[in-house]
Amino acid sequence: MCFNKSNEYGRRVIRSKNIYNEFQFKELEKNPNALSASEKSISYSPGFKLKAVKEYKSGKIPSQIFIEQGFDLGMIGKKQPKYCLKRWRDSYERFGEEGLLMERRGKGSTGRPSTKQLSVEEKLRKAEARIKFLEAENAFLKKLEELERQALKKKRF
Repeated sequence: MCFNKSNEYGRRVIRSKNIYNEFQFKELEKNPNALSASEKSISYSPGFKLKAVKEYKSGKIPSQIFIEQGFDLGMIGKKQPKYCLKRWRDSYERFGEEGLLMERRGKGSTGRPSTKQLSVEEKLRKAEARIKFLEAENAFLKKLEELERQALKKKRF
């Protein structure tokens, strides 16, 4: 999918102004370079992403690459190729070809693997820190609930 913003956790979120109707996303799905399309997003094939990055590096501009591969810029948006290529280039630079060919999001992703095994003491320390955090969160929520009740009482009178 093509995204052009990140949330506070560094995850990509949809910020597309384009809302595709059923006819448009059916048309997009006919393109062999688009895996799927929905009202708000297009998922591009890994092979297309890799080819697009390589063509960009050889001097082609993003919109030219997309047009040559059968995408209608009037439908997907004139700036969309630029946003997509930026993300794909970043991924290519960080992870190489594998970064574009392999899906790293969703159910198949287990997050960043731990680089070391934790000792029993470290596990205990980590669990105690988590308990302390959850107790503080619980105390905060109780105070918040009390303040909300007080505000509701004042509102009634």
